[in-house]
Amino acid sequence: MAGTRVTLRQLHAFEAVARLRSFSRAAEEMHVTQPTVSKQIRLLHEEIGLPLLEQIGKKVFLTEAGEELFSTCAEWLETWSRFEQSIANLKGLKQGRLKIATVTTAKYFLPRVLGPFCAEYPGIDIAMEVVNRDRVLERLARNQDDLYVMGVPPEDWNIESEPLMENELVVLAAASHPLARRKRIPLQDLTRHRFLVRERGSGTRMTVEQVFKEQKLPFEIRMELGSNEAIKQAVAGGLGLAVLSRSALYPEGGKELAVLDVEGFPIRRTWYVVRPKGKQLSVVAETFLVFLRDHVQMLVPRQ
Repeated sequence: MAGTRVTLRQLHAFEAVARLRSFSRAAEEMHVTQPTVSKQIRLLHEEIGLPLLEQIGKKVFLTEAGEELFSTCAEWLETWSRFEQSIANLKGLKQGRLKIATVTTAKYFLPRVLGPFCAEYPGIDIAMEVVNRDRVLERLARNQDDLYVMGVPPEDWNIESEPLMENELVVLAAASHPLARRKRIPLQDLTRHRFLVRERGSGTRMTVEQVFKEQKLPFEIRMELGSNEAIKQAVAGGLGLAVLSRSALYPEGGKELAVLDVEGFPIRRTWYVVRPKGKQLSVVAETFLVFLRDHVQMLVPRQ
C-alpha cells in the first residue's frame, strides 16, 4: 500500500456504488456517466491491489476489502467536507458551495428564490438534488447536503425541522370529468373512482392514504407513476383522479385539469427545511437560510 495514490474522485465513486449497490444509481447521483464511475472503481482497484466490489448479474456486493474501505470511507469524505466548509467560511461569501436535497414537488417553487440568491451572491455554486422522498431521507441519514426540503419530515429522527410555507394538497380531475361541475363533493363519493399516485414513501401519498384510513373509506389505486408530470398527463387523459400539491400545478396551470371542490380539501400541510440536529451550517448555508426566510413570499405559487 506504500505510495498508493487514491483520489477523492475514486473514493466518491466507490462510496456511492457501495452505498447504493448500483453503478447506474451512483452515476445518476454524481451526475456523470456509468462508464466514468466504472473507470474510477477500476483505478481504485488497481491502487488498492485487491478487488473491492463484485458484480453478479445486476447485483453489487462488497468484498472483505471493500467492507473495510467502506467503513472508513464516509469518515474520510466527511473530514474533507468539513475542510471545504472551513475554507468557504474563511473566504466569506465571495465563493462557496451550497448543497440542497429536495423532494420532487419542491422543484416547482424552490428555484424562484435560488435565482435572486445567486444574483446577490454570484460566486456561490449551488447543487440541488431533486429526488423522491426515500432518496432525500437516504441523503439526510448520511448528512450529504447542507439543507433538505420536504413536506413530511421523518418522525423519531435526530433532526431539526423549520416550517417554510403552507403546502396545500388538492384533488385533481380531467376538466371534462363529471365531478368538475359539482360543489361540496363528499369524500365518500371519491371512493367510486380510482387514483393515480406516486411511489410508496411519497409524502403526499402517505398523507392522503391516512385521510381515507381515518374516515374508514377505501382508497383504490389505478396505477403508480414516477413523476407529478406523468400524473397530471394521466389525469388529463381521464385515467383517474389524483391528489397533488397545489405547487405542482403552476406555472403552467393546466386548462385540461380541474381542482375539485371536495369536502375536507384542500388538505393544509407544511413545507419544511430540515437538517441533522446540531449540524454546524457553513456561512453559505446559513446565509441562504436567512435569505429564504426573508423571501419566502417568492415561493407562493403564481396562479
